[in-house]
Amino acid sequence: MTEAVVTDIRPLAAVLVSAVAVVLILASHRYPNVRESWSVLAALTKFGIIASMVPGVLDGTEYRASLGEFVFGIEFSLRADALGMIFALLASFLWIFTAFYAAGYMRGLSEHNQTRFFAAFAASLSTAVGVAFAENLLTIFVFYELLSVATYPLVAHDETEEARTAGRKYLAYTFFGGGLLVLSGTALVFAMAGTTQFGETAAHLAEANTALARAAFGLLAAGFGVKAALMPVHSWLPDAMVAPTPVSGLLHAVAVVKSGVFGIARLVLEVYNPELVGDLGVGIVLAILAAVTLTVASIIALRADRLKRRLAYSTISQLSYIVLGLGLVGPAAVAGAGLENVIRGGLLHIPAHAFMKLTLFFCAGIIHVETHTDYISEMDGIGKRMPLTMTAFAVASAGMAGIPLVAGFVSKWFILIGAVEASQPVFAVVLLISGVLNIAYFWPIVYGAFFESHEDADAKPLVEGPFGGRFGRQAATDGGEEALPDGGEETDHDDEHGDHHGGPGPGGWDRVGWTGAEGSWAMLAPILVVATGAVVLGVVPFEAVFLDLIESVVEGVTA
Repeated sequence: MTEAVVTDIRPLAAVLVSAVAVVLILASHRYPNVRESWSVLAALTKFGIIASMVPGVLDGTEYRASLGEFVFGIEFSLRADALGMIFALLASFLWIFTAFYAAGYMRGLSEHNQTRFFAAFAASLSTAVGVAFAENLLTIFVFYELLSVATYPLVAHDETEEARTAGRKYLAYTFFGGGLLVLSGTALVFAMAGTTQFGETAAHLAEANTALARAAFGLLAAGFGVKAALMPVHSWLPDAMVAPTPVSGLLHAVAVVKSGVFGIARLVLEVYNPELVGDLGVGIVLAILAAVTLTVASIIALRADRLKRRLAYSTISQLSYIVLGLGLVGPAAVAGAGLENVIRGGLLHIPAHAFMKLTLFFCAGIIHVETHTDYISEMDGIGKRMPLTMTAFAVASAGMAGIPLVAGFVSKWFILIGAVEASQPVFAVVLLISGVLNIAYFWPIVYGAFFESHEDADAKPLVEGPFGGRFGRQAATDGGEEALPDGGEETDHDDEHGDHHGGPGPGGWDRVGWTGAEGSWAMLAPILVVATGAVVLGVVPFEAVFLDLIESVVEGVTA
């Protein structure tokens, strides 16, 4: 394999194409078809630019674009390497299907401010690719902050008091809190190493004061951990469910949360390195925090009755699988075994989770658009009304639980084997327990949809009992929030539309068959394609380009 860095405009072009689309979308506000065409065209162009660099990157070539010196001799520069390509290729590919889905969703609900929505969506993908291709800590910090700004209008889209509150909380956590921590850690790394360039700092940090090196790692891990929704800085994520469902998919599957775990990957593998992470003892701390988060979030998800809220806590849990794999890099390096597998598992779960979780949110969105049903306790028998949707939901749920033949199994298997090889069996046990919890909160949805009816459904004590999520709609909501006045219910975006709310009509669910009559194909087709992608990653993972890129990362880290 050759090793070369070549100057190329494509990393910059990949960032700018959706930024240009923002202008075109705003200019086309009077022509909805043209406006959405710009969104789709930008998605296809962005993916084409990024995909064109994949063969060279797999051959060892890195593509670099620099805008010159930024501050203190640090360049504002982009570099398309194997690790960055994982995130950029994933985000650009899934944006294609999200663009179609969002058009169907927004039109299906006759949403307001659709032009602003699509413009902010394009800006978000522009900054996400900037995070992926950032060549140093300062550049990634700039794009990390811009991503928070770009996604704020999406979170606060409804313009209700609840939406504005969720948006302010989102900015407080991700822009001010997480951003300040990343900037502080970057400044400390620069003070010790004299550079923020990925791959050039570890040698200097190894010779620096141990306490300061640990402090810098902690600041950066905490800053990136905010967007990765690590506990206890996770609560912005469930509250952001007030946003339209395509935004939930963007937040939970493609851009925002993945920028957090991607930042942790850069930190562990390139700002530091596995040996240094092991020597400093910071990896095991990160792994413990991830293990606690994935377990607690799964338990909370069990009693969430609102579908999107259950998916939100599932996201918090699943992101911590990625962080767990990256945290185990340190113990594996010290043990001299399992390093390759924990890296493979942690990085592979980035695309695996994205395909599965995007499918689940797409399903939640079309269920709302077509039936105005948002609560799990009202979904019994819905498989008759939406068979294709709920089949895709079942497939993605199986993958989230780690069932073979779906993407989640492969990535979790690598992490589990790596944990055992690294002499950390307790984390393997945590993975198994979490898998059981995943089954516990996803299986009742699938079973109820296909094997029960609304009239004779089994009791659901976890959501309907005195301490359950449904009771919480009057007393303490799914995440334990305070009751709303006068027995009112918590609302999110999906409660704002339609005359019928909750479950089937008086005659029960209509049976529509398997021909796609359950909803708009603008929404249904992306669901089926993305769910198929999750299966492909589970059945033939070694044929997927993501694992090829991951192997390139592993080779570079362990060389």
